[in-house]
Amino acid sequence: MISRIIDEKEIAKLRKLLDNSDRIVITCHLTPDGDAIGSSLGLAHVLGAIGKRVTVLTPDAVPKHLRFLPGVRDSMAFSAYEEYGAKLLRDADLIFCLDFNEPKRVDRMENALVASQAPKVLIDHHLNPGKFTEVTISHPEVSSTSMLVFRVICRLELFDKIDRAAAECIFCGMMTDTGNFSYNSNDPDLYTVIAELLRKGIDKDAIYARAMNTKTLSAMRLNGYALGEKMELFPEHQCSIISLTADELKRFEYEKGDTEGLVNQPLALPSVQWSVYLREDPEQIKVSMRSKGSFPVNRVCSELFGGGGHLNAAGGEFKGSMQECIARLKDAMPSYDSFLPSEPLKK
Repeated sequence: MISRIIDEKEIAKLRKLLDNSDRIVITCHLTPDGDAIGSSLGLAHVLGAIGKRVTVLTPDAVPKHLRFLPGVRDSMAFSAYEEYGAKLLRDADLIFCLDFNEPKRVDRMENALVASQAPKVLIDHHLNPGKFTEVTISHPEVSSTSMLVFRVICRLELFDKIDRAAAECIFCGMMTDTGNFSYNSNDPDLYTVIAELLRKGIDKDAIYARAMNTKTLSAMRLNGYALGEKMELFPEHQCSIISLTADELKRFEYEKGDTEGLVNQPLALPSVQWSVYLREDPEQIKVSMRSKGSFPVNRVCSELFGGGGHLNAAGGEFKGSMQECIARLKDAMPSYDSFLPSEPLKK
């Protein structure tokens, strides 16, 4: 038995909305990671099992390393079918917004999402949820949206509708958003849920291999280059920065997901307390951060890059050049030294 953390009033409102809905759209944030697509597909499988007509509509394509998940082929990328995607949102009876806290996180899909008259349900674990939904289930203390979706399914008394396909998707989201349960993963309930998903027939080792331990040759070379040639260390601030420009990504035939987990690698060094990965996208620099202990990378991302996240895992964006982004980081590093461990770390 896991603890009850979701307000019963929100569950009651959600139950009523589901009873009055047939056509349901499930959305998630741009460039869906394992938690975004895992929670979306997991919920879709369960709602489909109770007779709902469900479409998972992602802002853009699901990364290649996650396309093994059951139901991915039935999902749709808004970026590829904008007109039809907008129609789906317009005609929906109910829209689920998973793993994002405000409409801008769905990028070009934002206008169509906001314009839809369908009631909306937010299920998310990021800080500061926006007020754009009729039902808000927001718990930043929970390690993943997939974990929250599992809780919602159970509270709706639909646990028996979780089949192996749904369980695989939910587990993938829980696993990837905790770095294979290496951070934000001290909640005992997490392991109770894993046990239940195992009983549904999942092969957790196979899911790990597919989602987190399978790369192309070009991706392996890119990650090797990033660690060997591009990682900068700042011992006085116990920080590392890896930056990859658009030209470097092109050189290694980069595809979405190729650098998944790269930002975690420098944390293997005892002298590194927080790690930063900067990737040059067409219109911005994508910022990802990870940390150990109590170092608040969510605060760094919020204050410097208009983002946020969790204590040990956060992200943001920067409008400008890579050089300007790195300069902003370097200038700000001393401001966060007070959060570092008091005792010097071994190199």
